[in-house]
Amino acid sequence: MKAVHWGLMLLFLLLTGLWLLADTLMPQPFTYFNFRNVFVQYSGILGFAAMSTANILAYRPRWLEPYLHGLDKMYRLHKWLGISGLSAAVVHWWWAQGSKWMVGWGWLAPPVRHKGGMMPSTDTLEGWLLSQRGFAEHIGEWAFYVFALLAIIALVKHVPYRWFQWSHRFMAAVYLVFVYHFLVLFKWAYWTQPIGWLMILLALGGTYGALVSLFGRIGHKRKAKGTISEIKQNNDMAAITVHLNEAWQEHQAGQFAFITFDNKEGAHPFTIASARNNKLSELCFIIKNLGDYTANLLKTVQIGKTVSVEGPYGCFDFNDGCTEQIWIGAGIGITPFLARLAQLAHEPQPQKITLFYCARQADDIVLPTLQPLAAAAGVSLHFIDDSQNQRLSAADITQLIPTWQQAGFWFCGPMAFGQQLYSELHRLGLPNKRFQQEWFEMR
Repeated sequence: MKAVHWGLMLLFLLLTGLWLLADTLMPQPFTYFNFRNVFVQYSGILGFAAMSTANILAYRPRWLEPYLHGLDKMYRLHKWLGISGLSAAVVHWWWAQGSKWMVGWGWLAPPVRHKGGMMPSTDTLEGWLLSQRGFAEHIGEWAFYVFALLAIIALVKHVPYRWFQWSHRFMAAVYLVFVYHFLVLFKWAYWTQPIGWLMILLALGGTYGALVSLFGRIGHKRKAKGTISEIKQNNDMAAITVHLNEAWQEHQAGQFAFITFDNKEGAHPFTIASARNNKLSELCFIIKNLGDYTANLLKTVQIGKTVSVEGPYGCFDFNDGCTEQIWIGAGIGITPFLARLAQLAHEPQPQKITLFYCARQADDIVLPTLQPLAAAAGVSLHFIDDSQNQRLSAADITQLIPTWQQAGFWFCGPMAFGQQLYSELHRLGLPNKRFQQEWFEMR
């Protein structure tokens, strides 16, 4: 999460610094409307830049993954950029529209209009942009209302995932309206300043991301068609094997892919539970009933069904330079470790590895496969049975493994559980960089 926090903070610091080179928050004379004019520009820049950057991340540019430590972190940043963009847009909207309302209510004296000065000819770009201001303000206001509604739909987790996906598709169209609004109302003098150069780059990148989303082309170069060849199911969990009919970019243990079982529902992310294999074009995914979509999927999925697989993505790659590693997989979070165990069974490593697996034994289909895999890979396995009210804590780990302070920790499972373990271990002296957590939450 450090990369997400730093990425968000650095973006807004950079924008603020560049904007202050071109303007000021202390205009002279300092009046309400003089301040309003500059603050509307500043808040608009922050909101539009956040939306543009979120759009760039939305089309899943793989080259950014190493810098932000995986697509899971990129989507976390995407989420907070959306929240930040909405927050800045609310402030921008209020200063732009609220001021007009307060004048109408008699709370503020109307601004003094200075006459004189030549208006640029509409034959010039500056003049044409000035002629568009009224329409740009009007359409931008309505786009804001639609954007706010779509953002709420996207943020409320109880909203079905397909609505979440469609809200993002519509957001891309709304963003293109914001591009027009921004280009028309962005202060002309800023275009010759570094803030103008940065904003045009962000606008171009965001527009590209919006168009890719609107035309359904996200990840199209990394997709392969496949057929479900095997299903093993037990209660609320299933292991689904997909035989790929097209070339697939070789994945690393710990990575995930987006699978489209139904075009109407769209793609969902699932961790790949099988190791890479150059001879077999098969991928295994373990799917658990965690909501309306997966519950229905486990009831309807059939052998022979054609699916689309996009990927691989992620940087949960077990590369930390440590001679000892401690793995913690909780529930469906065991999947990246299954892939790594299968790899280690054929490619032994000198590392000492201890795996803690937390799940309900009665409902589990993984344990019969996990135990022989761990033995073949030389990994020490400890099973914590949730059905017996057993709970794994940092104290349990540190007592069992005296050398834990030299180990690298790899966690995949419920986010709250991971954060609790991280906080406990950090208080005991574990450095931040030695706890790697898969933030497998796209919303």
